[in-house]
Amino acid sequence: MDAEVPSVSPQASPGPATGGSVLAIALAQLNPTVGDVAGNLALMSAAARRAHARGARIVAFPQLALTGHYPGDLLDEPRFRALVEWGYRELLAASLETPGLAWVVGLPLPNDAHRDGLHNGLAVVDGGRCIARHAKRLPPCPGAWNERRHFDQGPATACVVEVEGVRVGLVVDDGACGRAGEPDAVDPVAAAASQGAELVLSIAASPSRIGGREQRHRHAAESCRTHGASLAWVNQVGGQDQLVYDGGSFTVDARGIVQQEAARFEDDLLVAYYGGAARGFVDAEGRALAGVATQGPPRNEFYRRQLVLGLRDYARRTGFRQALVGCSGGLDSALTIALAVQALGPENVFAVTLPSVFSSAGSVNDSRALCEALGVRLDEVPIAPIVDAFASQLHGSSLALQPQGVTLENLQARVRGTLLMAVSNARGYLLLNTGNKSELAVGYCTLYGDTNGGIGLLGDLYKTEVFELARHLNEQAGAELIPQAIIDKPPSAELAPGQRDDDSLPPYPVLDAVLKMMLEPESLATDEREEAAGVVAALEATPEGRALVARVRSLVARSEYKRFQAPPVIQVRGGVFGTGRRMPIAAVHNQAIPD
Repeated sequence: MDAEVPSVSPQASPGPATGGSVLAIALAQLNPTVGDVAGNLALMSAAARRAHARGARIVAFPQLALTGHYPGDLLDEPRFRALVEWGYRELLAASLETPGLAWVVGLPLPNDAHRDGLHNGLAVVDGGRCIARHAKRLPPCPGAWNERRHFDQGPATACVVEVEGVRVGLVVDDGACGRAGEPDAVDPVAAAASQGAELVLSIAASPSRIGGREQRHRHAAESCRTHGASLAWVNQVGGQDQLVYDGGSFTVDARGIVQQEAARFEDDLLVAYYGGAARGFVDAEGRALAGVATQGPPRNEFYRRQLVLGLRDYARRTGFRQALVGCSGGLDSALTIALAVQALGPENVFAVTLPSVFSSAGSVNDSRALCEALGVRLDEVPIAPIVDAFASQLHGSSLALQPQGVTLENLQARVRGTLLMAVSNARGYLLLNTGNKSELAVGYCTLYGDTNGGIGLLGDLYKTEVFELARHLNEQAGAELIPQAIIDKPPSAELAPGQRDDDSLPPYPVLDAVLKMMLEPESLATDEREEAAGVVAALEATPEGRALVARVRSLVARSEYKRFQAPPVIQVRGGVFGTGRRMPIAAVHNQAIPD
């Protein structure tokens, strides 16, 4: 068996000052861009040089680091495949600059058994040559990406290489650390340990969501403890479309203790020293490691960091430097502006308030106070003359329509949406959508009006969470970034006299509890699920409550066509609209079961 295990070439760079027998592994937590093979190669080369200077013997990069994760149907384009082949050749050449350092790189690999087939794989590159390759065992469920659309199935085994006498199992993480117990899920530690590996190196691209870090640590620790092997897990970082990767690369010893963790939400190079005698990792001086904190940042701080990174990378990768927000004087737009300022800087965020005849003076004044506090330019464009012109034209034409009720309300929203898109086009600003998850779920929004925008920051946050995050930003700043008057005012679209959200919807604490149990009960934290379940149970105990739940279900089903046309929203929870929940539009959703 030993004769079949590839061996990495002898060390030629300075070793760590440990005074003992250790293996230095660098986990290169990078922020690659999908499709930018040359740029991603430059990121890897720079990280490899830093790892080499620190005496590492192996440097590991995230899953599909060469192409960025996830390339999707770019993989079907011959030109892109040729670009990947060029990148691989350049990768081999770049590895000559770091003698004695093996690069473990995630990239698409040709499937030699299937013409034109590809594997989601890894290659071990050392001194200008590839010494080992491995193909990912694809997960049974498509998840955010349908990998089986682009890649062929790999073996349910690991790739094992020997480095300075240590048998290292190399795997492309299929997400099993977060899906323990699912049929066909390949535990990366189990697969490698069964082949004699004492240390498992897993390259990943794991999107971030609330509770995800703790779940990864829990399952990885249990697996290492069960199989008696240590684990080094490298993740990517950065925003890509709806998804955000939080990094947080980590190591776990054979006792199941999470010993080290890289920074979250930023690039990092974690050099880990594996000492075989300790069955785990030590610091650069050979001393035992204390381990990392069990809990990550508080929920609202996690939301803030996730959304800020997601917007910053989305804007950068789509070629925008500046953002535009329609500022209504309400909480959703206020929070969107505050987050955009943190992501892009106040000089790159612009707001427009678009008052109608139904807008209160307080809302306009609140908009001014908000933008002054944040250092954001605010312009005002009254929409009443434009709405009147639309109404006059409709009434005076052969249609003879007199807009009123919902028609007039939606007309105002669409006028605002049209004006905001005109500003976006004229000045090259990225228009940010301000809708929250509660509104998107029940369709409390206007197509081609307040659904306009290139990306939504709040679309995976329930309205009650919008309130909580706004308070968190103020507490963190020690000042009213978002004026308290905006937080305290009853939510209203201000499209009709005296209008309030709770005229049309249940109170948000009730609505959000129903939606949580309807949309994503399995992804809720225990305390959150218990609270929401308690609210729903109380509703189900009365005829009025059961009618309310049935109405919410109907609203969710009837609004699917709106969500289908809405902009992408940044994921922070388990069941984000778009990639996390896919429902048919034309379907019977709530049919009763016949007796």
